[in-house]
Amino acid sequence: MKSTFIRIIALLSMAIATSISAKIVERELTLPNQLGSAVMYSPENNDAISTGVIVVHEWWGLNDYARNRAKMLAEAGHVAIAVDMYGDGQIATHPEDAMAFMQQAFANADKMTARFNAAKGFLISKGMVNPDKIYAIGYCFGGAVVLNQARLGNNLAGVASFHGSLGTQAPAKSGDIKARLLVATGGSDPMVPADQVSAFVQEMASAGVQFELLNYPDAKHSFTNPGSTEVGKKFNMPLEYNQQADEASWQALMDFIK
Repeated sequence: MKSTFIRIIALLSMAIATSISAKIVERELTLPNQLGSAVMYSPENNDAISTGVIVVHEWWGLNDYARNRAKMLAEAGHVAIAVDMYGDGQIATHPEDAMAFMQQAFANADKMTARFNAAKGFLISKGMVNPDKIYAIGYCFGGAVVLNQARLGNNLAGVASFHGSLGTQAPAKSGDIKARLLVATGGSDPMVPADQVSAFVQEMASAGVQFELLNYPDAKHSFTNPGSTEVGKKFNMPLEYNQQADEASWQALMDFIK
């Protein structure tokens, strides 16, 4: 089993583009077994063993917003890898396409787990991060993805969800979740309504899981994304950037992954 894992990781190859800025190294990655792609950001000349963070995008796909969040993590001293959970570079600009991509991904949850674990395995194999300090964060669709990885018992130091769906058809049981949890949600987000938040709290209580829940009363869906207000107006959706909630939840994340 171990040798098979090593062979799989060995197949994880660097794609063509590798760019270096003054502080951050960006590497485009190709995942093994035709699982798709990812992009990794790390501090330049990083000799110390760092914390690793897996970033999962919103339902739009692995766009500039998800990449920028991974880059911000690298600027804070972490090694971050943003994974394309749709697998073939699909990026939506219309909600109907985003919904179709998301539904297709959830219909093949095993492949999403394989992509997640390939990214995690890459971080471990390169010796850049402490295997006991690998976190996962997700936004919107990605928030649901990383919470589901926690429910599946994926061995992670912590999981953070930002305006992600909290519902599940397979509630966690006692002992399932090994990761610490941070959940940031908007109190004015109709896509993650109060009853869904309450059900999540009850689920975690029943499973004996300690977690931190941050609820920002005036925040709507996608409150961390500066481009969400314009998109919300364009498609008549309850999306709105909230700078205060964005900055507060980011600081909470920085404290969470220290």
